[in-house]
Amino acid sequence: QVQLVESGGGLVQAGGSLRLSCAASGRTLGRDAMGWFRQAPGKGREFVASISRSGDNTYYTDSVKGRFTISRDNAKNTVYLQMNSLKPEDTATYYCAASLFENRISTYEYDFWGQGTQVTVSS
Repeated sequence: QVQLVESGGGLVQAGGSLRLSCAASGRTLGRDAMGWFRQAPGKGREFVASISRSGDNTYYTDSVKGRFTISRDNAKNTVYLQMNSLKPEDTATYYCAASLFENRISTYEYDFWGQGTQVTVSS
């Protein structure tokens, strides 16, 4: 069992930056591939980025490529999402999730989820 807690969300102006953190407990994070998803009001939960167990492989949805960076520090049991050049359309609740399988983009392929952190980008 893995417990995930996100933090770092907030209100930022368009063009600004935020760094989200996802702290894991319950077992060593290095066993899991990790992903970030987001859900805007009235919309489904969508894939944002994923990272392999070692951190060597990352994958992004097209809309965030070049602006967002996913990383992990297995020694600290933490995964990060650095978000730069934020746009109003990035406004959503952001969730981190853990999966036994790498490079997955579907929500059903992730077994453990955090409670989410709100990101609001003003224009």
